[in-house]
Amino acid sequence: MTDMEEAQPSSSVVRCLLRTQFPGWGDLPITAVQPGGWDNITYRLGETMSVRLPSDDPYVAQVDKEHHWLPVLAEHLPLKIPQPLTRGDPDCGYPWPWSIYRWLEGQPATCEAVADLTDLAVALAGFLGALHSIDSSDGPPAGPHSFYRGGALSIYDQETRGAIAELADEIDVEATLSVWETALAAEWTGPPIWVHGDVAPSNLLVVDGRLDAVIDFGCLAVGDPACDTVIAWTFLFGESREAFRAYLPVDEGTWIRGRGWALWKALITHTEARRINPDQTDLAGQRFGWRHSARSIIENLLRET
Repeated sequence: MTDMEEAQPSSSVVRCLLRTQFPGWGDLPITAVQPGGWDNITYRLGETMSVRLPSDDPYVAQVDKEHHWLPVLAEHLPLKIPQPLTRGDPDCGYPWPWSIYRWLEGQPATCEAVADLTDLAVALAGFLGALHSIDSSDGPPAGPHSFYRGGALSIYDQETRGAIAELADEIDVEATLSVWETALAAEWTGPPIWVHGDVAPSNLLVVDGRLDAVIDFGCLAVGDPACDTVIAWTFLFGESREAFRAYLPVDEGTWIRGRGWALWKALITHTEARRINPDQTDLAGQRFGWRHSARSIIENLLRET
């Protein structure tokens, strides 16, 4: 099996895994989920389940983490989250552990799918406030398993400065560095709290236009909640952003660091897109469900306070 095939396990591999390890489910229909994930490949299994398989080695640690912690967190949260049913082992040429989850109905949050963006912002703020308040004393500290979500923003300082230098022909370098350095200076001094780590529109499921579930907890960790505010700049705007900020119980420093997280993500997304296909950089960020291109988000971040 090639590296590409490992990263994209086919439905036939999934069928083999099921028949070998969970034969009672081995003949249920298998349907690829679109849009596909980045860290994991997901298939719908029958009508009530899904199969989730890490796409590369860095995401493997997330399997056991989700199986252990999601059931613990679920009972404290006001919205649905993924429910792990069982864990599978490497087999059939697939090299990593994998999972079967309860299927969650809904579609990713988009401008078209969301009936009232301010209503979504308030509901999301309530969800994150509840998550952030759950006892985190035994939770996993931010680290490689969470791609340092919840950790210090400074972990990405070198990468961010490199991206700013690379984009010097497109962006206001001085203004961008000012936003970044202001975020670095606003250090988190509070106790570590639970963070989702990847609050993107693609990880929010809406039903009948309203937020119904939050998915993909691979970056789950305990630490600084600033990373959970990024959606304020990548998807929310105007009244919805104001409502999100008003209803989310975080301080000014957290908001400033969140702006830094959003800047880092937009910078690296745009530089990657420019290297791959300079003519289609406007599409960068689509896989996350962002409202605007990564370049537009960078420009907006420099205008927003």
